[in-house]
Amino acid sequence: MRVLMWHVHGSWATSFVQGDHDVILPTTPDRGPEGRGRADTWDWPERAREVAARDLHDEPLDVVVLQRPEEVELCERWTGRRPGRDLPAVYVEHNTPRGDPVATRHPVADDERLSDVPIVHVTHFNAVMWDNGKQPVIVVEHGVPDPGHLYDGSDASIAAVVNEPVRRLRVVGTDLLLELARDVPVHVYGMGMSALAELAADEGLPDLADRLHEDVPQHRLHTELARHRAYLHPFRWTSLGLSLIEAMLLGLPVLVLATTEAPVAVPPEAGLVSSDLTRLREQAQRWLARPDEARERGAAARRHALDQYGLPRFLADWDAVLGEVAR
Repeated sequence: MRVLMWHVHGSWATSFVQGDHDVILPTTPDRGPEGRGRADTWDWPERAREVAARDLHDEPLDVVVLQRPEEVELCERWTGRRPGRDLPAVYVEHNTPRGDPVATRHPVADDERLSDVPIVHVTHFNAVMWDNGKQPVIVVEHGVPDPGHLYDGSDASIAAVVNEPVRRLRVVGTDLLLELARDVPVHVYGMGMSALAELAADEGLPDLADRLHEDVPQHRLHTELARHRAYLHPFRWTSLGLSLIEAMLLGLPVLVLATTEAPVAVPPEAGLVSSDLTRLREQAQRWLARPDEARERGAAARRHALDQYGLPRFLADWDAVLGEVAR
């Protein structure tokens, strides 16, 4: 198929473009949010190709994958075809509700132009938390390319990946991370580490600055994460983080806050899922003292992630969705 899609969510898109479809990615002169084109930091196949927005009107298309409300108007203006009427369409929702967690109406649910367009959620938790109105709802769980079983675990410390940890403070559980860092050596990877260093100093944790790693490229990040004893996922209210799945694929045992999709994404043998910080702290300390147990749990995490979040299952699910919508 020829699929029109905007480059919005880099990690998710990296998995999506690995399929057998030709993915058309709009570009604009400024390479802004309306037309980023291909990714610069991920390895995308040639069949994911860029087309200038001004040329989309003559581009043959079979389906459009929408991810933001404004793309409905962009698609119609640039292609001359209205999604859901002139061009088969699906709408992918990547996030948990941003407002009231149980009463937030999904924007597609009130858009009469998209009355028959299915909303595709990336977790079952998201699907039941959003008010989807009368829209058809489909769940296609994440699929993640396998980085390989790289686990080393030689560094007796815990790793976490959190972008913008100060701006997104409680949402991503930065306060919980700092609390655990008082008793357990924690390394944090992501964007916005200078702000976290300042916050840590204010909280009486100046030494944390030596364990912060700013925007490490993905190919290096996997190797870096794999040397730590375990992975910490302190997020309170986000969709299931792909960094958690990647950590499991790498072979790390995981310590996860029991929120959103996490309780079903992580089986007991793969780590600890809990909202009790004392239990999370004690488990981290146990693995620091017992590397063989950590390695065993990490191997179980990898087996589960390959089965539940492997790329073949993800791509097969999307083949079925696109085929049904186009038909």
